[in-house]
Amino acid sequence: MTALVPSALTRRAFLSGTALTALGCAGRPGAGGPAAAADAYRLPRTVVPRRYELRLAPDLAAGRFTGEETIEVRVGEPVREVVLNAVQLEIREVSIRDGQGRTLAGTVALEEATERARIRFPETLAPGTWRLRLGFAGALSQRLQGFYLSRAKLADGGETVLALTQFQSADARRAFPCWDEPAFKAVFEVTLVVDQRLTALSNADTVAEEPIPGTGTKAVRFAPTIPLSTYLVAFVVAELEATAPRIADGVRVRAWSLPGRGHLAGLGLEAAAFALRFFREYYGLPYPGAKLDLIAVPAFEAGAMENFGAVIFRETNLLVDERRATLRELRSVADNVCHEVAHMWFGDLVTMAWWNGLWLNEAFATLMQILAVDAFRPAWQRWVAFGVARAEAMEIDALASTRPVEYAVRTPAEAEAMFDVITYQKGAAILRMLEQHLGPEVFRLGVSAYLQQHRFGNAETRDLWAALGAAAGRPIGEMPIAEMMDGWVFRPGYPLVSVTAEAGGRTLVLSQRRFMYREAAGAAGVWHVPIHLRAGLPDGGVSHTRLLLSSAEARVELPAPPTFVVVNEDAVGFYRTRYAPDLLARLAGDLAGRLSPIERFALVDDAWAATLAGLSPAAQYLDLTGRLRTESDRNVWTALIDSFSSLDRVVLEPDRPLLAALVRDRLRGAADAVGSPPAPGESEARRELRADLLRALGTLGEDRDVQAGARRLERRYREEPSAVDPSLAAAAIAVSAHAGGEAEYDDHLARFRAAATPQDAWRYLFSLARFRPPALVERTLRLTLDGSVGRADAPYLLRSLLLSVAARETAWRFVQERWDALRRAYTQGGLASVCGGLVGLATPELEASVREFFGGRRVSLGGKTLDQDLERLAIAVAFREREAAALTAYLSRFRG
Repeated sequence: MTALVPSALTRRAFLSGTALTALGCAGRPGAGGPAAAADAYRLPRTVVPRRYELRLAPDLAAGRFTGEETIEVRVGEPVREVVLNAVQLEIREVSIRDGQGRTLAGTVALEEATERARIRFPETLAPGTWRLRLGFAGALSQRLQGFYLSRAKLADGGETVLALTQFQSADARRAFPCWDEPAFKAVFEVTLVVDQRLTALSNADTVAEEPIPGTGTKAVRFAPTIPLSTYLVAFVVAELEATAPRIADGVRVRAWSLPGRGHLAGLGLEAAAFALRFFREYYGLPYPGAKLDLIAVPAFEAGAMENFGAVIFRETNLLVDERRATLRELRSVADNVCHEVAHMWFGDLVTMAWWNGLWLNEAFATLMQILAVDAFRPAWQRWVAFGVARAEAMEIDALASTRPVEYAVRTPAEAEAMFDVITYQKGAAILRMLEQHLGPEVFRLGVSAYLQQHRFGNAETRDLWAALGAAAGRPIGEMPIAEMMDGWVFRPGYPLVSVTAEAGGRTLVLSQRRFMYREAAGAAGVWHVPIHLRAGLPDGGVSHTRLLLSSAEARVELPAPPTFVVVNEDAVGFYRTRYAPDLLARLAGDLAGRLSPIERFALVDDAWAATLAGLSPAAQYLDLTGRLRTESDRNVWTALIDSFSSLDRVVLEPDRPLLAALVRDRLRGAADAVGSPPAPGESEARRELRADLLRALGTLGEDRDVQAGARRLERRYREEPSAVDPSLAAAAIAVSAHAGGEAEYDDHLARFRAAATPQDAWRYLFSLARFRPPALVERTLRLTLDGSVGRADAPYLLRSLLLSVAARETAWRFVQERWDALRRAYTQGGLASVCGGLVGLATPELEASVREFFGGRRVSLGGKTLDQDLERLAIAVAFREREAAALTAYLSRFRG
């Protein structure tokens, strides 16, 4: 599954809170695997499924469905009771038949708390193969989980209704009684009885479509699937149209969408076809199916879901007008498609044994997504952008309330808590670190062996380490891979690696300790840190050193005293670096000459993190930003602009205009250098940089000339979209909203509702959160609950308002007053997204209000979500209190 980071919300900053909310809870190595002791949430292994014959009849008008299923099960020992999962279902009939045709009727007891059904029989079931038959019914969910109902506007202004599924983590049990745990893989043979006018899709190919006389319905029967875990089963019933199929490696690939939108699927289809070939070569295994459907739907809580053969996407993550899209929007489509195609092998063909291993599925798919997209569009420099995403996880993992990458999972709610930046970004980053240390080819061979060994089955983290170790043929630094990686996977946090030069300069001293924004008891620890070190030599040469830092301190001897030192070469290591003042000065003397763009990004990001942690004063960081006025790399500017955005939320109100003047001072030279309008043939990264600088100058910098220019650009974009660079158009929309009033608001709201592309809808929707007049803030807040905004988008819109300096107090009152209504309207994930905006309430008064509000309520957002949100807010307020006077003094330089 692709975790959702909306294109309008991808700017990364710790205090801005725009990274996905971190979730989690503590764990221990190996906990939660199949050997874990049985408990109230784990099904017994005495009876296991082998094959489901499932027939479902959804009634979209009534909002209900009926179903019947026959499950071939294997009884391993004599039992009189079969236990499986079911929730919010009416099980109407139960029977079981043995191989001789003898049938027993059963009785059912539903356990709401554990989401189980206990089926009891009058006689003991002997070991062997039985066929369990159940009849059931249920309501199509009004939330974005299980088998749910969704409504959408069509291009002609009409409305259509869809029924579709989202079963991850444990919601297949809401659609049919089943063994809803990843280890219970089985073959599924599905039939959907639907209105004759509608399309029905599932994981496998359609083998028959038969009208049912006198009913206006048809029975759509699908071929048997490969063995799948229940969370990977999918159904979609809707008015859909398909693109012409593409054949990639013998696999038929199609995109499905609401009528009139298929022309936007070109990039997604191209990326899918490329990814199928790429992963077949990388994994050394063919795609294990005949077809791959890419299905775009308007209302989907995740970014996409890797249902085998029937991947469901949010429209914004599959459909795009390439002529009118920004680089970020194009990359989002390619990323999502390649991520989900990677899962067809790593996750679907081979599946984690239990939810504690979900990190490996998602982290590996994230790593593979970057590999594939980098090969698909090399000009996008996807690994550089990944370095920026990696920093999102480092922000969360520096909290006392962070969690290990893998931890013990007991309940479905705890499984939900794993879909966060620790799973995706940190998990992928530590895998990338290992890949670079082993070597890409050794890593690939190990992955291929792992998939071959466990295909159609389940595996655990240790199985991958074993395969990689066998491929390497030797331990890393005389250490087995599992021993090296356990510290990264089963312990929270990461190290700060400090570097100093001893007398004479040839000897570097590297030391490590855990990096945290606030020191905490038990924070000490040592990791096995792969160090890739580059040093400049007096003769103009460069030396490269690789070592595994496995102790608190180590020494590195260089051929000569270095002219500069880079400890985390190419920023592939998941750790922060702190240089002694003399070594930092050597780097700062020629940042562009001595550091690659991603290394400069890491330097800025590490410096800002040290400032938040109180290890360096804010004035020192702001001095560093002054040295980067001529910076030309977009990712470095991402770090700088995000830190300015963070400062905007914590500075005292009288200092905010002075901060705007500092922003103009830092950005103006770079904006002039990049120029406007875009030059023919220039890179997409340069176009994005121009837009980022314009957006920041017009919002944080309050540059009146830029705001006037943005209004002109937006008017031109409305009149002739192809005449304005898409990146500039997106920035102009944001700046116009920031500086706009009621007339502009009405126009943006209308354009959101009538948008021709999903990307334009996103731009105009999230621009509404930028309007600052109080009456307009109130209007936007009402949209988050009145049904005007989709249930999947509304929580993110509300979070954006909490993060807005102009809107945050009003938005916080809205959350307090309507908390019960929000709980009814949003899923747990939606509420977690809203609370991710609490970090924007960075004043002592608002923080006190937040703590009082949540202190009087029992709020569960999954794992440690709320703890992390409150800790992030406390860090922001502590930074404000600690640095307020120093910031006022520094910013006074920009008065007048």
